[in-house]
Amino acid sequence: MSIIKVEQLKRRFIQGKNELKILTGIDFEVSAGEQVAIIGASGSGKSTLLHLLGGLDKPTSGKVVISGTDLSTMNEAERARLRNKALGFVYQFHHLLPEFTAVENVAMPLLIGKIDSITAQQKATELLEAVGLGSRLTHKPAELSGGERQRTAIARAMATNPQCVLADEPTGNLDQKTAAEVFELMKQTNQKLNSSLVIVTHDLDIAKQMQKGYILNNGQLERDW
Repeated sequence: MSIIKVEQLKRRFIQGKNELKILTGIDFEVSAGEQVAIIGASGSGKSTLLHLLGGLDKPTSGKVVISGTDLSTMNEAERARLRNKALGFVYQFHHLLPEFTAVENVAMPLLIGKIDSITAQQKATELLEAVGLGSRLTHKPAELSGGERQRTAIARAMATNPQCVLADEPTGNLDQKTAAEVFELMKQTNQKLNSSLVIVTHDLDIAKQMQKGYILNNGQLERDW
């Protein structure tokens, strides 16, 4: 079963009189439970591709289908609901809300999805305990280490039991030891919930631990392993 499928995906940007072609016709598919790495040089369009896969950006042409639904047939509110239900996101910079505690940050996607606050807090607490932060529930992001912030971000990404997690350089802002720990946690969490995982990374050592690997080069996505 395909969780994400794209057909002839293209994205270009206009800069003054110039046309910048980022993606030039990509066909790509992620199946349930798959772990996929996308690597490529800086500026190759990896983040652009991930944003398109997550419905955060619209393609110039081509199709993005998530859980059988073509994003081009949906309005922005419908896309937002689908993202909340089917996808989780982890970024290089955690993007936690600084004024909220760890448990409140993790509960946020559930509250947006209309889950009652007591249930949302309970689920958020369980997830934070699962990633080793049971003693840090009431700490705000500024009171957490870099690794703890990313663990919180992973818990938040998994809050709605998404079918797929999209991760953009999730360990790029961490030291080597912490990066390895956070990445292993991501894999274990996804395997436990049978979610797919698509990770964009510069780190070849991390990428090679994934089941499938693709290289983004000159606007094309090529299977590497």
